[in-house]
Amino acid sequence: MIETITVLGGYDKQKNKEPVKKVVINKGEIFGVVGPTGSGKSSLIGDIEQLAQEDTFSKRKILVNNEEPSYEDRTNPRKKMVAQLSQNMNFLADMSVGEFLNLHAKCRGASNACVDKVINLANTLTGEPIKKDHDLTILSGGQSRALMVADVAIISDSPIVLIDEIENAGIRKHDALKVLAGHGKIVMVVTHDPVLALMADKRIVMKSGGMQDIVSTTNQEKIISKKLNKIDELMLSLREKVRMGELVEDISLEDIMG
Repeated sequence: MIETITVLGGYDKQKNKEPVKKVVINKGEIFGVVGPTGSGKSSLIGDIEQLAQEDTFSKRKILVNNEEPSYEDRTNPRKKMVAQLSQNMNFLADMSVGEFLNLHAKCRGASNACVDKVINLANTLTGEPIKKDHDLTILSGGQSRALMVADVAIISDSPIVLIDEIENAGIRKHDALKVLAGHGKIVMVVTHDPVLALMADKRIVMKSGGMQDIVSTTNQEKIISKKLNKIDELMLSLREKVRMGELVEDISLEDIMG
């Protein structure tokens, strides 16, 4: 059981020591990773995915429950501690959603009964319904992301989830993060999206390849996050209406601005 992940700082792109020496992330916490393009966000989550031991460019060290992970922890795919949802996600397998989930559940030693749970959960995250007999290759980007979020939450037993820019996926982002964190996972999300950044408990600020600062989300920011989420929900519903050929001649912002 993983209770904490600790990131011990290394060096930035100029070989200077990182200002942030230590980051501790507890089970059930959501951490954002923010910074301009090229600031090292993806490298940071890459170090965590590899459970780096000063053997990457940054020389960072990752501890699990305050201990160095074993060689087997880092290399044995059956002990996969980390699941990652990347920016680009396409299914290439020529099989149905149901067949894929059944196969994944079997590989993970999970019950086939969880297949319906995954599909039902995925359908709460996307406006485009997913059915068990849908071919994987015809799923849209939003459907694919929603299915993978639900799969990671229910079938995958990886206690650490790394998400690289989920904002453009066309899913209910707020709900997706709640689903993952609610299953007791450690969640780190690389994002430029204020909806996600302000929902996180804390956010690591990256610059020039190094961890520059850790910002705790304030109560006022959490209030703003809820308002932004309502705007996001509105945009998602309008997108669905446009997609279905409906007219959009009026919208109400009273609930959002109130």
